[in-house]
Amino acid sequence: MEADTSATGRPDTFRLFDEKSQSGLGFGFGSGFLDCPEKPLPPPPPSVEVLPSQVSSNVEFNVEPIDLDGLTLLKGRVSTKEVFGLSNSDLIPGKYEGGLKLWEGSLDLVKTLSSEMQSGKLSLTGKRVLELGCGHGLPGIFACLKGARAVHFQDFNAEVLQCLTIPNVNANIQQNLSATDDNNSAEVRFFASDWNEAHLILPHVLADDSGTKNSQTVDQAAGYDIILMAETVYSVSTLPSLYKLIKKCLCSPRGIVYLAAKKHYFGVGGGSRRFISIVEKDGVLASSLVSEVTDGSSNVRQVWKLHFK
Repeated sequence: MEADTSATGRPDTFRLFDEKSQSGLGFGFGSGFLDCPEKPLPPPPPSVEVLPSQVSSNVEFNVEPIDLDGLTLLKGRVSTKEVFGLSNSDLIPGKYEGGLKLWEGSLDLVKTLSSEMQSGKLSLTGKRVLELGCGHGLPGIFACLKGARAVHFQDFNAEVLQCLTIPNVNANIQQNLSATDDNNSAEVRFFASDWNEAHLILPHVLADDSGTKNSQTVDQAAGYDIILMAETVYSVSTLPSLYKLIKKCLCSPRGIVYLAAKKHYFGVGGGSRRFISIVEKDGVLASSLVSEVTDGSSNVRQVWKLHFK
């Protein structure tokens, strides 16, 4: 990720991926960035539920098929320039967090979920599912297609939900579910927020703002049975907030979290190992490594499973 002032004229805009690297993937800051003092982030966008009817009609949306071990899903494509006025690889911390780009981890996560189901280790039927940092929403879409009762998609930007997530969810469901499946379709909802405020608008939250569970409202049907996350742990500063949110939303005692991420994001310090260290230090959730990908297309990628001890 390198500072980009030539294309946008904004010194606080950074490349999401280092386009000069051999693979074109992963994070790598220009040499000057880490020497600069951190700027305070702007206030986050307002936390809102985005209705399916609020899908954008002003941005061109196209799809292309992706084969994931025999399952064909649709990958939506929109222009970052049309939506945010940015070049396609830009990221503005605290304003736009790269949700319009399809990250490798989301594909790894779908493949892992499929493998877990085939081996009998996971059932999505009748489950409440939350995908955090959804972007294209492919893992959540997979849950929709595999019998989940409710799938809620969360992203930092409402624009990402309106221009990409909602159209992509609709396109995949229309392609994969026939008219006879309508009665079995999931309750699908969309929420825009940052990690600190998401619990204020998500429907199935187990804890109040202090993180204390409310014994009067908690029952076995409360919370999300499964939380899905792909490439959400790249920023060190947001990891504690993300972990707190998970504990507020995960159904106890049988809730499961699947996390797909790079082991380390060079230049920004985050990664799966950094996040797992927070989990282990807290001691509430147990973690296990489900899969590791070393295909040479990027640095090591992992999928982890978390559950209550």
